Amino acid sequence: MKLLVAGGAGFIGSHLLEILENNSDIETVVYDNLDTGSEENIPDGIKFIKGDIRSSKMEEMFNEYRFDAVIHLAAQTMVPASIENPSHDCDVNLLGLINVLENCRKYNVATVLFSSSAAVYGDNLNVPLKETETLNPMSFYGITKMSTEHYLRVYSEIYGINTIVFRFANVYGERQGAGGEGGVVSIFAKLLDENKPFTVYGDGKQTRDFVYVGDIAKAMVKGIKLEGHHVINISTEKETSINELIEDFEAASNTNIVVNYETAREGDIGRSVLSNELMKSKLGFEPQIKLREGIVRTYSWYKSKGR
Repeated sequence: MKLLVAGGAGFIGSHLLEILENNSDIETVVYDNLDTGSEENIPDGIKFIKGDIRSSKMEEMFNEYRFDAVIHLAAQTMVPASIENPSHDCDVNLLGLINVLENCRKYNVATVLFSSSAAVYGDNLNVPLKETETLNPMSFYGITKMSTEHYLRVYSEIYGINTIVFRFANVYGERQGAGGEGGVVSIFAKLLDENKPFTVYGDGKQTRDFVYVGDIAKAMVKGIKLEGHHVINISTEKETSINELIEDFEAASNTNIVVNYETAREGDIGRSVLSNELMKSKLGFEPQIKLREGIVRTYSWYKSKGR
């Protein structure tokens, strides 16, 4: 299989490449503009092409390599940035995706796996959220993810491309920047490494579904084998409060952490946890890394290579 990983030099992509570099059945090419990714994340044996998903350079690459599958991770991932500049968010996340899909159509790519987000659900208390829930995104970032999902469905219906949508819960792990949706873990890890207090907005009882990035990578390798159109949550289906997360950090570091509680931010979601029934049935996969172990891995990375 010839596989393109768009955005492969980033946080999630780097963990995916750790698996792919040892897979002799998959010839991998990484395409990334390095705005948030790093060439250091790409193993020596994997071909790297620098470029933007909105560029005409993509067609030259598709024409040369004739990919069998694409894993699309390239995105603008910051919710606040989407609010501040919705045009840029749409340009990258929606128009960039359409450029990828058009090249997939022209060059007969069989499968596209897309990284969507729990942000498409909005503030919905019917947890754990199933894929059949009504979508009600609360940010422009969530809107572009939702719109992209529809484009993928219709490309599958019209052109017969296998399109797999993975709605990620709050992804965390080594090499994550202090932003994006799952960024609270990396923010806390960095603060702990710098011996600084944690800031929590609200009472800390708000919950998230934290899924380790290495498990996300394993799920993607399984996902590119699916046929047809699928929308699947990738999650632990475990609800963890921010206060519980802090307790896990204290246990992982054997430290008493000072926590400053500030006024809750408008628009923050109170509870978020995703059902993973479809993930288990369609992929035959369950996340293996428990949160406390994942925090140890993340914090250890920050201590050794933190930014």
